Amino acid sequence: MRRFILVLIGVLAISCTSTAQKETKKNKKSYKVSKTDAEWKKILTSEQYYILRRAGTERPFSSPLNKLYAPGIFYCAACNTPLYESKYKFDSGTGWPSFDRAVEGSVDKDVDHKLGYARSELLCTTCGGHLGHVFNDGPRETTGKRHCINGDALIFKPKDKK
Repeated sequence: MRRFILVLIGVLAISCTSTAQKETKKNKKSYKVSKTDAEWKKILTSEQYYILRRAGTERPFSSPLNKLYAPGIFYCAACNTPLYESKYKFDSGTGWPSFDRAVEGSVDKDVDHKLGYARSELLCTTCGGHLGHVFNDGPRETTGKRHCINGDALIFKPKDKK
């Protein structure tokens, strides 16, 4: 009987370890732009560093880019890679800039379990910076995807008037 109880306790102890308690393993891919934490801290604002390098999230409705729909391109704030065209931006009502697609080849996907369940995390392909997440509740008439992006991860450059 003691042996049974010890085995039961062991099984319970092992099963109590969930993915929500484990730190997410980042995509170990090497990126074209790679810097030390100290170097990133020198070139990014504290908000940009928190989001891009620590996978943080800004408060909803706090970014001035949320309601910006002028023609242009949204670039990675860390490495200046073009990520999103304004023509694919839409108002999701969530409080974060939302796009139905990225510039082809500019965004990688990884899995994040920080909230206790799997979400598709979006990363800049050039520097690996955390941008936000992708969800399947975007506009049905286009891709059906919603790239929910932190405004502090982006820099907007208006389209040149010719």
